[in-house]
Amino acid sequence: PGSSAAAPLPEEDCMKLNPSFLGIALSSLLAIDLWASKRLGVCAGEGSAWGSARPLMKVIEVSGHGIPWLLGTFYGLCQSDSSAAREVLLNLLFALLLDLVLVAVVKGLVKRRRPTHNKMDMFVTISVDKYSFPSGHATRAALVCRFVLHHLVLAVPLRVLVVLWALIVSISRVMLGRHNVTDVLCGLLLGYTLYSMVEYCWLSPLSAPALFALW
Repeated sequence: PGSSAAAPLPEEDCMKLNPSFLGIALSSLLAIDLWASKRLGVCAGEGSAWGSARPLMKVIEVSGHGIPWLLGTFYGLCQSDSSAAREVLLNLLFALLLDLVLVAVVKGLVKRRRPTHNKMDMFVTISVDKYSFPSGHATRAALVCRFVLHHLVLAVPLRVLVVLWALIVSISRVMLGRHNVTDVLCGLLLGYTLYSMVEYCWLSPLSAPALFALW
């Protein structure tokens, strides 16, 4: 009959007509993230607002790259003649390797593309480096910063410099157009948390005698 009620909408149509608050919030956050990241990518190219600073930003980029840190730590481990120093360096090497593996796994799972304004001219990349989330440099900067502050005896000015280095490396990722803001923030959080994992699994002559026997 003409007075009968209209058939109810399918459930999936109802969901589209009544989007959840969480969905709206996430979409808004993503839009803000992309907008802010593009505005802050002032060194993304030579023609960008701060394009003349791009070479300096790329030097900072290399300072946070995994390969120099791995090679430097391994060299120090081979040259060290102190058992205490070897223990610290071996755990730093373990932390750096764990960082590389974890970041690669997360990037491979999330598969977030890098910002469209990024130039793929990074220093030594692997297959997962085409993805953006999380920032491996930011993760490593937070990890190394916490590690150094906890295990090296440094004067206050040097401790401040270590923290500034971690912040500058992280900020440079957005300025170069390599990452979105959320990639860097989540990378810092991941690196901060990863250090706690390294402390929990700390390698010592008692817990890993075979490793220390090699040195």
